[in-house]
Amino acid sequence: MDKRDEQAITAVRLYFERGLSQAEVAVAMGLSRPTVAKLLQRGKEAGYVTVVINDPRETSSELGHRLQERYGLAEARVVHAPVSSDAELLEELGRVGAELVTGLVRDGMSVGVSWGRTMSAIASRLRHTARRDVRIVQLKGGSSYSEQATDDFEVMRAFCDAFSAVPLYLPLPVVFQDVTTWQIVQEDPHIAAVLAAGAQADAVVFTVGAVTPDSLLLSHRQLDQEDRQAVLQEAVGDACSRFFSSAGQVAVKDLDERTVGITLEDLASRPVRVLVAGGQGKARAVSTALEMGLSSHLVVDQRLALTLLDEGRPEAAS
Repeated sequence: MDKRDEQAITAVRLYFERGLSQAEVAVAMGLSRPTVAKLLQRGKEAGYVTVVINDPRETSSELGHRLQERYGLAEARVVHAPVSSDAELLEELGRVGAELVTGLVRDGMSVGVSWGRTMSAIASRLRHTARRDVRIVQLKGGSSYSEQATDDFEVMRAFCDAFSAVPLYLPLPVVFQDVTTWQIVQEDPHIAAVLAAGAQADAVVFTVGAVTPDSLLLSHRQLDQEDRQAVLQEAVGDACSRFFSSAGQVAVKDLDERTVGITLEDLASRPVRVLVAGGQGKARAVSTALEMGLSSHLVVDQRLALTLLDEGRPEAAS
């Protein structure tokens, strides 16, 4: 630890613990006010101090309680923070999702995680929390052979770092071109063990995706035009890359049989199921997932919450 780090720690203690102003910290340390401001920023970036906003609306809001009652949830948190862009919404969902996950993970747990933009947002807001004997399991294959980055490895690493956990990676594509190849691969002991660990996880953390022509999964090169057309016609959303219909059933059986990862049935059977999603475009997908019982714990934004409570129309929003 160098001198600047030591100064940063002193500055954050004076500012946050003792409640001194930046000017008072500057006097106490014999530094200029701009230097103190830089030290405080350094302290935040280095993780010497974290600022947590406990907004009671996100844990005990009327909307949250109504969502719990409507869908039989153990907990529902509604993001009320004003957001003016998709990026800001994603950041807030990640913040609240990370807080919820941190409170749920206990010593000795096995936690399954998915990947995607929302999962990346959650992972980026996790902070190191003392836990013992935790395992983080990759719930579905990665999507390296696609048009967009998925950050599956980065999500796993962030979760492991946060809880000092052991990772169980699933080093496979998210979908195979033919079912025979996938059946052969599943016979590998390591692959079989990781798949079993995901299916038996104590908790799972995931999001759902809406089905649109430009969605991430449909950009996967292992999907041919026939696959894409079938998904667009039959599916309303996906959870862990498993496409489901408006009736809550597997949407495209042939594709589902070639998909790598936890099944919808196993996902719904996990004791703790954390679903984090936002945006009106996901309304129909999220409402269907909730009706399927895929979630026990939910994080959504306020507008989506209203839609899920039938104060909007998921069909129109999708």
